[in-house]
Amino acid sequence: MKTVYDVAQLLKKYGIFVYLGKREWDIEMMEYELTELFKHKLLDREVYARARSILKVELDKEKQKIECRLGDM
Repeated sequence: MKTVYDVAQLLKKYGIFVYLGKREWDIEMMEYELTELFKHKLLDREVYARARSILKVELDKEKQKIECRLGDM
């Protein structure tokens, strides 16, 4: 697992499809859904940790993009 797409594919295995219209919101919802799967012991710790780290990095990138856009105005 290396990308947000890979995390989305993991969630799809559990019948979870995430599309809220904004990439930032999608990533946040994926984090929430991953945590719920982990709490209910459907994901092992390694898979959960890897997926969360991917989403964390991507969310940080997305927030930086938004800040840059706001700074350009």
